[in-house]
Amino acid sequence: MTLTTDHSRAVADGAHTHGAVKPQGSRAERRTSFSLEDIPIPNGREEEWRFSPADRLQPLFQADLGTSGVTVQVTAAPEVQVETVARDDARLGTAGKPGDRTAVTAWNAFEQATIVTIPKEAVASDVTSVRLSGVSKDATAAHVLVRAERHSEAVVVLDHDGAGTLAETVEIVVEDGAHLTVVSVQDWADGAVHASSHRARLGRDAKLKHVVVTFGGDVVRITPDAEFTAEGGDVEMVGLYFADTDQHQEHRLFVDHAVPDCKSRVTYKGALQGSGAHTVWVGDVLIRAAAENTDTYELNRNLVLTEGARADSVPNLEIETGEIAGAGHASATGRFDDEQLFYLQARGIPEIEARRLVVRGFFAELIQEIGVPSVEERLLASIEAELEKSMSVITGAPTA
Repeated sequence: MTLTTDHSRAVADGAHTHGAVKPQGSRAERRTSFSLEDIPIPNGREEEWRFSPADRLQPLFQADLGTSGVTVQVTAAPEVQVETVARDDARLGTAGKPGDRTAVTAWNAFEQATIVTIPKEAVASDVTSVRLSGVSKDATAAHVLVRAERHSEAVVVLDHDGAGTLAETVEIVVEDGAHLTVVSVQDWADGAVHASSHRARLGRDAKLKHVVVTFGGDVVRITPDAEFTAEGGDVEMVGLYFADTDQHQEHRLFVDHAVPDCKSRVTYKGALQGSGAHTVWVGDVLIRAAAENTDTYELNRNLVLTEGARADSVPNLEIETGEIAGAGHASATGRFDDEQLFYLQARGIPEIEARRLVVRGFFAELIQEIGVPSVEERLLASIEAELEKSMSVITGAPTA
């Protein structure tokens, strides 16, 4: 069975309009702060944490995170500048304040930050890679700032691997007229715990493509926020995830349309297999009263491959003005389409290969949208590896 919520695009006739009254629990009212005292340790019943395994995240709720559990290595394009700075650098903290407990512990614990700067009007000739590798399971904080100065262009890939317990802040500042792509890949070893707060601010006519890819780890929780600060901003948020037995993968997005004439598109797709596999996707979009002529849409699709897996999908749309170009959201979670399988098998394709084709087709269009060939090739290889696991469940054969 497929459960679907699909709300047609609201137009300037006032559909989905709530005036200036913010509903209870509105993201506009969420507390943000750099102070630990303002954001206490959650009990797991809060709206922000109700889907999360709070017990497994406990090490990252504590104030005494270390800094030695993860190493950072950067391979930069020739045009890109890379610095390691102390936490008192004035450029840090400019993309917004922390909005949950792991974000505020990460902010207060880091000692050094990695700053990747694309200088004014520079066009990077190659991808810049930032690799964060877990070298111990000690609870650790890390901080990365990616700053695209005026009218620059670049692609930055953040790779996470190894065995780690990491609370991370990723700040993204896209200045006027800059075009930036940031890809964050979570390919942790078994047992890793990772909570990462991505906070992005876009200037006038700035464009950001933000891509999140999650495969490995025990618990991974990514919370990307995007805020428009001037007219003409454009953000595209793309996500792909594949959860296996007992993995918890959570992606909570917030797009804050605070100014007029900006555009956002959110597309996340995930697959699940194995007992205890759990994915959570929450997409919050806020169109404030001043944000006239906003154009926004968010989409989440989940494919459940085996029994015992669970996907939660919650799209939220708050609109405080009726003067918008369009707004809407859609969400669906379902199993294999039996008709698709029958169609393929009726044409002589064995069931196992038919299932592979269905899953490849599910992800194919989204992978092509990433626009970074090296990342796309890795994703296809990772999906094939995950499919080997699901096919072994069906056939009863051991994995290689």
